[in-house]
Amino acid sequence: MQRLVITPEQFGDASIVNLTNEQRHYLLSVLRLRPGDRLIVLDGCGKGWLAALTSEETLNLLEPYIFKTELSRPIHLVAALPKSGFDEVVRCCTELGVTRITPIISARTILKPSANKLKRWQKIATEAAEQSERAFVPKILTPLKFTDYLDSLEHPHYLCAARAKSKHLLDVLVASPPSKHSSKLSFCIGPEGGWTDKEIEQAIAQGMETVSLGRSILRAVTAAITTISIANATLSTERLYKGAEDF
Repeated sequence: MQRLVITPEQFGDASIVNLTNEQRHYLLSVLRLRPGDRLIVLDGCGKGWLAALTSEETLNLLEPYIFKTELSRPIHLVAALPKSGFDEVVRCCTELGVTRITPIISARTILKPSANKLKRWQKIATEAAEQSERAFVPKILTPLKFTDYLDSLEHPHYLCAARAKSKHLLDVLVASPPSKHSSKLSFCIGPEGGWTDKEIEQAIAQGMETVSLGRSILRAVTAAITTISIANATLSTERLYKGAEDF
């Protein structure tokens, strides 16, 4: 069934949703839905409803919809911006369950994103959340310098460092299950060329744990997707133990 993300401003009252021009075009002209057809509506913050198209401009919310696709822990991706391919990072990591993405300006970062880039990434995250039946749309935060980000740490982070002599991320997560950590898991991925020695030293000084993604030297885009895939696999296993009824 088709998914559609809406904003709080679209609510006409408790059960009526006003469609935007873009949504009307998509539902009526692209999908060719007609009044009476049903779809799933989500607010991107965990709530969802079974809804029916009542006219060319409105939806009627029929009943709450319970999602069973979310992982057992929020995942935060902290990624230094690559020269290209960040669209792919946002799309794939959204599908894999990430809940927040912080773009980072590191010492080796070349890309300096504009406000339009940030809007584009948020749109990609919304579309990917709809496609993968997510209850949450990841929030794409304003890019930060890595040194500024280090000053704001509030929970444990894993720093993926290609050439550091560290344990593999999978071994670390299996040996110390996410359930023993804080409720959030954050993973930091470097740019092309990786983190500088100074950045790694600064991160360790702030309490980050360095981990490896294996012997191969991965592209920045590949490293981000690989990291979230490993976290997804670990948390999905934990989810099986807890039971789908918890979601």
